[in-house]
Amino acid sequence: MGAAGSGAWLGAGAPALEVAGKPQPPPSRLQQFITSSTWDYRAVRRNVARWFAASFPVEALVIDDTGFPKDGSASPCVARQYSGTLGKTANCQIGVSVHLAGEHASCAADWRLFCPESWDDAALADPVAAAAARRRREQARIPDGIRHREKWRLALEMLDEMAGPGGWGILEQVTAAGGTRPVVTADAGYGDNTTFRLELEDRRWQYVLAVKGTTSAHAGDARPVTRSLGGGPGRPPRPAYPGPAASLRQLAIAHADQVQPVTWRQGTKTTTGNPDAAMTSHFLAIRVRPANRDIPRAQDGSLPDCWLLAQWPPAADEPTDYWLSNLPPDTPIAELVRPAKIRWRVEHDYRELKTGLGLDHFEGRSARA
Repeated sequence: MGAAGSGAWLGAGAPALEVAGKPQPPPSRLQQFITSSTWDYRAVRRNVARWFAASFPVEALVIDDTGFPKDGSASPCVARQYSGTLGKTANCQIGVSVHLAGEHASCAADWRLFCPESWDDAALADPVAAAAARRRREQARIPDGIRHREKWRLALEMLDEMAGPGGWGILEQVTAAGGTRPVVTADAGYGDNTTFRLELEDRRWQYVLAVKGTTSAHAGDARPVTRSLGGGPGRPPRPAYPGPAASLRQLAIAHADQVQPVTWRQGTKTTTGNPDAAMTSHFLAIRVRPANRDIPRAQDGSLPDCWLLAQWPPAADEPTDYWLSNLPPDTPIAELVRPAKIRWRVEHDYRELKTGLGLDHFEGRSARA
């Protein structure tokens, strides 16, 4: 951007913008630079992430996605799809992001553009639809390697890119700065996916993931039993839990006597009743065994146990939010609540990126841009 001061690449008669007293290229020129230049944006992301990890405490890697409303159909990967940002199905793009987050600072470190099936000719059985998708991909200059992949798979790719073997070295930087391995957090769109949780565990990530109260699980102290066939013929029965799994909601309500107040951070809005602006609510934390046929069982038939964290405000008749966590069994409840609640940093990031830096207003039609 140093050449901007001379106006050498603005074009004849192009008006310059003033930012901090320095002339800048007009929006059209900046957009052309982003769209057409061959600069390595991956290196920029890596360097920003490494700078942040060396400069600020990183407590969590927060996964989320956001929607970008669009009027037309030419923007890469735009489609009618559900956006949590919009709260409805609409014509939009979806970006999946991983944020480095601490209590007082955060950084949107890595991004992927979600490719709907309608933009992946290899995933479409209808030849006419596949041909149309190929044309749209060519017009938007979408590389062949960008295909339809679930959002949780995109999140895993980014975690591997940032902290996996041969990756950006984020974990090494966090450790060098005196920190511990960050916890992965995400909303129920990711946490309710059993395969996603298993993949995190295979990568040795600790997590605190939001889930729905309808998710099924056995109580933490439940044990499988082996029923006797009375010496008759046939294969010996396998150990199984004696009763059906309950919902997380049912398990939490059954432990209502364990609800306790927890303060997880200091806010900014003080009141007469809360002069310290303490962010406090009521929670319970119990051990449970999520029940899903995809979860590997031990030889005795038992399912692995983990934490169920539930928020139960005093004015509510039942818990309002639920999380599952594989943090150690001796983890204090406050250390479960902190990463569960740190996702507010992502909402702050999205707001700043969209309103302050124009992320919501970009009009480029190429996949690279």
